[in-house]
Parts: sequence; structure tokens; C-alpha cells
Amino acid sequence: MLYRRFGQTDLNLSVFSLGTMRALSDPQTLAQTVAKAFSLGINHIETARAYGNSQVYLGQTLKDLGYQRESFYLTSKISPVGESSKFRSFLEESLAQLQIDYLDCLAIHGINQWQHLEWVSQNWPMLESLRAEGLFRHLGFSTHGPLDLISCAIDTDYFSFVNLHYYYFFQHNRPAILQAQSKDLGVFIISPADKGGMLHQSPELLQHITKPLSPLELNYLFLLEDPCISTLSIGPANSQEMIIPSSLFEQLTNSRQEIYEQLNNRMNESLGSELCKQCYQCLPCPEDINIPEVLRLRNLALAYNMDRFAQYRYAMFENAGHWFTGKKAINCSECGDCLPRCPERLNIPSLLFDAHHRFVQDKGGRRLWQED
Repeated sequence: MLYRRFGQTDLNLSVFSLGTMRALSDPQTLAQTVAKAFSLGINHIETARAYGNSQVYLGQTLKDLGYQRESFYLTSKISPVGESSKFRSFLEESLAQLQIDYLDCLAIHGINQWQHLEWVSQNWPMLESLRAEGLFRHLGFSTHGPLDLISCAIDTDYFSFVNLHYYYFFQHNRPAILQAQSKDLGVFIISPADKGGMLHQSPELLQHITKPLSPLELNYLFLLEDPCISTLSIGPANSQEMIIPSSLFEQLTNSRQEIYEQLNNRMNESLGSELCKQCYQCLPCPEDINIPEVLRLRNLALAYNMDRFAQYRYAMFENAGHWFTGKKAINCSECGDCLPRCPERLNIPSLLFDAHHRFVQDKGGRRLWQED
């Protein structure tokens, strides 16, 4: 295992962290998963108040297995709220469930809307007092929000770390990564296997393009070769999914430029004049369609046969609240507002309708957990 400094927290974290959102089926499953993670050299566990019984199971697991509190780092997350008293009650509840006296890291869970950041600002004195009492040591935030909101949150200087989405197949948040480095914030990458493209179940075409690496290995290496990034989340459902390829770290010194070129060539050849280059200039959309994300999913499906991933993410539109915003593409009114703003001169309404008919499914998508 490799270890890296987690920004200004100065914590020395394993480059892989155990996320517990999916290992919720029963206490035994979580206990086996935690034991496997520690055996691999992972020293950082992330949970959240919103993850069902995760905190209760994790607290009992750590006690039963006899792990010394100083031998691992623990992060939990609480939602942004307007009432200052709730920050205290949420945090105290988390500590009680985890059977610990303090958190190494407390994250505000999902600064996804401007109001969420406003609530943190309003309650900043309360958060500072909780830290002064020793209930947590470092404050950060997780986000599924737009880039300008992430940037503003980093600029507040309230936070010592950030958890966000950034992968080979989604590089839009690169400016936030660089901004976090300039502020010496620790950078924690959320769900590189699942949200990064369902890379545990990659289509054969994508596997062929990335040989001799698997698509998941390629994504891990793309992230780990970036000195701005401190740690990546592994979110297994059980201990059998706790897989870190034994040769992964040895590959860090190898060049992957040829694979990147093959991926780029395949994308350009497959999409041609219909390729969305993710400039985001088409926004805002009067119908509240997240045009760049819809077209990104279309890019991935057409270029790499990543249809399952595209369908999975597309189904979350209108079903996941502020965690995945935007309406489905069928809501396009063909108003034409986006057309003159697109530097590629794409026929955006036509591409939106095509994406909808490719990806629409009968079942609505939802998060594994849901919180208002």
C-alpha cells in the first residue's frame, strides 16, 4: 500500500480508502470487509450518518475486532442544515453510534446547492466550537454539485479537504482539483469504480482498448499518477469486492499515453461531428436539462459500448434530487437557446432526443440511500 499526505490535515492516508455506503447488508458483511481492508494496508474508513446502519455496524465492528483508535483514521459525514443545534446533535449521534470520542475528519455531506454552502457559512461559529471541543479534528466537504459551487466552497477557507467526482471519463472537475492543491486541501475521489464508469463490469470493447490494463486499473492509475490526489474510495458490497491489483503500484512508473491515444481516437472516430467536447457553454438550459452530462453519457455509449453505465446514470435524472440534478432529455422544447453557444455547432436537441431513446428504462433510478 502507498500512503500520501492528506493536504493540510497532515494525516498520512492510504491511497485507497474504505467507503461503507454499499456494505450495509448486515454486521458480519461489514466486519469481513473492514478486516480485509485493514489486511491490505488501508488505514482510512469513510462512513456517513445517512448510510443506513453503517455507523452502528462499523462502531461495533471496530470494537469487536479490537482495533486501537490510533491505528486508523475515520471520516463521517453530516448533512448541511440551517439550524445550528442540528450540527451538534448529528455529530454527537455519529460519535455515539461509532463508539468513539472524536472523528479524525468531519465532512459536510453534499454541498450540492448554493443554499447548502450558505447554511455552512451561517453555522460556521458552531462548527468551530465543535472542533474546539475536540469532537472532530478536520473539516471538509463532499460534493456532487456544479464546478462553480465547488470552487466557491474551496475559496471560503473553511475546509481542509474535499471529496468529489473526477475520473478518466469525467475530467470536468479538474480546475477544482488544481484549486484544492493551491489551498493545500486533501483531495478524496468519490467512487472511481462505480461512478467512474461501472468499471467492475466494463464492456468487452473497452477492455480491448485498454489492454494490457483493465479499464478499472487504468482509471486508478490515471488518478494515482496525479500528485494533487490523496486517496481514492473503494466502496465494496462485501469483502470479495475488496480488490486492489497486486501489480497496480508497480505500473505507476509506466507510460499509458498509447492507451489514452487509443481511447481518444476511438471517441473521435465513433462520434465524428456529433462529439460533445464538454465545454458546458450550452448551459443554462431553460428546461433544466443537464445537457453536457446527457451528451457525455451518449459519447461513452457510442464510443466504448458503455450503455449499461449510461442507462444507470441517465435513470437518475429526476429521481435523485440534488445529488444528480437535471431533467431527462425528452423535456427539450427545441427552443434553440443552446445552439449559438455551442462551439462545435452540434444539433443539440436532436442529440438529446437520441440519447433519451437510447437510455430510457421503465424503472426510475435512485441512490442506494436517500436523504432529504
